Amino acid sequence: MSDQPPQEQCMPEQPVDVVVVGAGPAGLCFARALAGSGLQVALVEQQPRAALAEAAFDGREIALTHASRQILETLGIWQRLDPAEISPLRDAKVMDGSSTFALTFAATQRDTQDLGWLVPNHLIRRAAWASVQDQPGLQILDETRVAGIVPGAGRSVVTLADGCRLAARLVVAADSRFSSTRRMLGIGARMRDFGKSMLVCRMRIEVPHQHTAWEWFGYGRTMALLPLNGDQASAVITLPPRQIEALMAQDPARFGHSISSLFEQRLGAMVPSAAPVAYPLVGVYAHAFVGDRCALIGDAAVGMHPVTAHGFNLGLAGAHRLASVLNQAAARGGDIGAPAGLARFERGHRLASRPLYEATNAIATLYTDDRLPARMLRRAGLRLAHGVAPFRQLIAAHLTQRDARV
Repeated sequence: MSDQPPQEQCMPEQPVDVVVVGAGPAGLCFARALAGSGLQVALVEQQPRAALAEAAFDGREIALTHASRQILETLGIWQRLDPAEISPLRDAKVMDGSSTFALTFAATQRDTQDLGWLVPNHLIRRAAWASVQDQPGLQILDETRVAGIVPGAGRSVVTLADGCRLAARLVVAADSRFSSTRRMLGIGARMRDFGKSMLVCRMRIEVPHQHTAWEWFGYGRTMALLPLNGDQASAVITLPPRQIEALMAQDPARFGHSISSLFEQRLGAMVPSAAPVAYPLVGVYAHAFVGDRCALIGDAAVGMHPVTAHGFNLGLAGAHRLASVLNQAAARGGDIGAPAGLARFERGHRLASRPLYEATNAIATLYTDDRLPARMLRRAGLRLAHGVAPFRQLIAAHLTQRDARV
């Protein structure tokens, strides 16, 4: 006999305030941010509850900024994370080619605060899932998907694959950068396929990392090192798909040797402590973040290239921004789907996301261009940035979001 809670059922056409599509980190954090608002929320997810409660290790380590930590603390999610799995990020450096020169970013000497923290993605998902259990006003509809959406003046009717229909004042898409809900809502997106794949793998290393993150733009490849507690680090390798596939096919011993060679033995022998995982690199920016009684958050709105490690932070900020608009409308008895409120969310999130998205793509383009002029330009750029302390401090403040308001 199963000890899993029964799947929640919906009426033939159930009125709700908000339908959230996707129980990933953005969707879960958004739903949690609506706790206490008095709104009736339905969270729709294709995966079963068991998979959500025990989210599987997916290789990804999330670099959380100060602003993101503050949001997670407010939501009661940070407190659910195992402290032993939170790795401090004290310094960061950017390297180019075979040069030993590095543009460095360090925690300020006037305080002892870290630049940020690294937390496994699957543990954030588990903590976010745990935070919404028994949340008043929240209905979780798992093992189903959205089959269709019919917009209306006062409510939109969301039809699920199991036949349920939800009449919602607002539909929120949070179902990945390849969002089918976004398409159903009639919102297009600009996609950029970088033609590369990203391999992530936890490794044991010989040379201590000193809790310093690396972003290494090698010729023909891009590598990152994310420092974890103890003698472990997450290696992130960007290469053409066929080369990634070849690495994935190697046995652990050969794989460790290959990764050590890619890092030019700078960390000594590197041995895998978990199976590698690969992801395609595709950037996404939606043409609009809102529509008639709908909004996009997370990767459904903006899917970032990982080079600046800001994807989750941006998604969390967007979820927080939209939830604030809805909470304010609900508190004064207003229409949560009113165009004015949604437009305010879109303006704020576009202002926060567009410059970062474009800058990230520009960096990825320049630092993966191996032609001689590009090599000279990027190397000169690193040295120029290194020599201007206020500029480095400005970049560090932007990356850490230490003084951002949430």
